Amino acid sequence: MIQLSVNINKIATLRNARGGNVPDLIKMAQYIENAGANGITVHPRPDERHVRYQDVRDLKEVLRKELNVEGYPSEEFMTLVEEVKPAQITLVPDKPEALTSNAGWDTIENESMLRDIVSRLKNTARVSIFVDPNPQMIEGAKKCGADRVELYTESYSKLYTEDKNEAIAPYIVAAKAALDNELGLNAGHDLNYYNLNFFNKKIPNLLEVSIGHALICDALEFGLKQTILIYRRCLYRSKKYINKHCLLNAEEMEQDMEELEIDNEISDE
Repeated sequence: MIQLSVNINKIATLRNARGGNVPDLIKMAQYIENAGANGITVHPRPDERHVRYQDVRDLKEVLRKELNVEGYPSEEFMTLVEEVKPAQITLVPDKPEALTSNAGWDTIENESMLRDIVSRLKNTARVSIFVDPNPQMIEGAKKCGADRVELYTESYSKLYTEDKNEAIAPYIVAAKAALDNELGLNAGHDLNYYNLNFFNKKIPNLLEVSIGHALICDALEFGLKQTILIYRRCLYRSKKYINKHCLLNAEEMEQDMEELEIDNEISDE
C-alpha cells in the first residue's frame, strides 16, 4: 500500500505561536504514528518559524517509522541531515523566505550542484528530488543520482475541481517517466481528502504521499485518529474508502485499524 507521511509543520507553527511547548510536537508525532501514519515529514527552515532543527534531532530519537526531512540543501541543512540520518531526504528549491514550496527543481540547470549534493548524501539516506510533472526534470533527477522524485502536485489540486482528467494528465506522463528512469515516485503539496483517491488510482507506481496542511485542517473537525484513517483509506485502489462525513464508531475504528495493519496504541484518555 502507498505510504502516508504526515507533515507536522502546522503543529509546530501552532506551538511557536505562543512560545513554550504546547502542543508538544514530539508527542504529537508519536500519536500520529500510532494513529496509522506510515511516516512523519518535517521541513525545517532557516528562520525556524515552524519545525526547528532541534525538533528534527528529537524526532529521530523517538520515531519508529520513517522520518522524511525536506529542505533546501544549504550547508546548515546538509550538516543536520548528515547528523540525524533520516530515512529520506527530500531536496526542495525553496528560498529561505518562501512561505511554502512553490515549484520543483530545474534539474537540468542545477544538475552539477544537485549531483554533488546527492553524491554527498548517498550514504546518509534515500534521496528524493522535488520536481514539477515534467519528464525532462525527472530525467534530470536520474542524472543527478536521485533515488526518487516527489511530484509537486499544486497544479493538480487547483485544476481538480474543474476538470480532474485534465488535472491528472501531466502526472500520468510524469509517472511513466519516473518508471522509465527507474526512480521511485512520491507526491505532495495540496493533496487532500477530495483529490487523493483519484490521484492514487491514476498513478499506479506511486509509493508515498506527504500531506500536512489539509490533513491537519481536517483533524480540527474530525480528530487526528479519524482523519488519518480517512486518508489511509483514500490510498486504497481496489476497495471502497470511507466518507469523512460518515465517521466511524469505536468498534468500526478498531476493525479499520486492524485491516490497515495499524498497531492501536492510542489511549482515548
